[in-house]
Amino acid sequence: MGWQVERIAGTCGAIVRGVDLRVPQTPEQTAELTALLDEHLMVALPDQFLDLDQLERATDELGGRDVTPYVKPVEGRPYVIRVIKEPQDELNFANAWHTDLSYLPEPPSYTLLHAHDVPAFGGDTLWASQQAAFDTLPTELQDRLIGMTATHSAGFAYGTGGYLDSTADKSSMEIEASDEAFATQVHPVVIAHPNTGRPALYVNSVYTQRLDGVDPEADKDVLNRLVQHSTHPNLTCRLRWTNGMLAIWDNRAVQHLAINDYAGQRRELFRTSVKGERPFAFA
Repeated sequence: MGWQVERIAGTCGAIVRGVDLRVPQTPEQTAELTALLDEHLMVALPDQFLDLDQLERATDELGGRDVTPYVKPVEGRPYVIRVIKEPQDELNFANAWHTDLSYLPEPPSYTLLHAHDVPAFGGDTLWASQQAAFDTLPTELQDRLIGMTATHSAGFAYGTGGYLDSTADKSSMEIEASDEAFATQVHPVVIAHPNTGRPALYVNSVYTQRLDGVDPEADKDVLNRLVQHSTHPNLTCRLRWTNGMLAIWDNRAVQHLAINDYAGQRRELFRTSVKGERPFAFA
């Protein structure tokens, strides 16, 4: 395609130049972008000065738009949310390691995040490869986890009286807390990627409540171990945002975290999600 690909880190992440998502992509271009996502798990595309129509079209080309529960969407655009931190805010959005919407029966396959106004310094985002996280576990622990399930819920973050509800005065994000967020969903602890078949850990500190079918005390110890291991610095890449940059990542293969280190500065991005499928277990 004539695109230039520059790896960011050893386990995940690449900068891809030469793409122009302001125009519709051919099936061949979309297939190439998907292949890059399969390889690098997160790709960042600089200088994509898109309007929201173009952002939504790019989302559709990757598989179709999906809604983000419990966050008020942009008016007239039910599939777009605004990720905002104003200079007076204390908290930013997504400042904890997580996989997007793992509490849903069919979490999104990809997330697209487009930068409109980034701070002069700070506000980077980190990603951690969950494929590398599984690969670097001891073999006996890998064997134990394969076939195990875990319970996920959005209650801690988005439930009525939950973290985001109780700290609403510290953020400009428009959160719609709900009792429905306390619903639970069971997913495999080790999932297989539908395109490559590669195994990946599928637990995170925000939405994973417990491992199923094990002793509660052992559950806590093992889950804590997995959560800490899954975001080890050796598994990560880090992105410095610029205005117009679009990041796309594979929620079946990475976790991410937005760093809150730009007090007094403004940061505004727009996010969409691509429809996914029920995660299936690696065997």
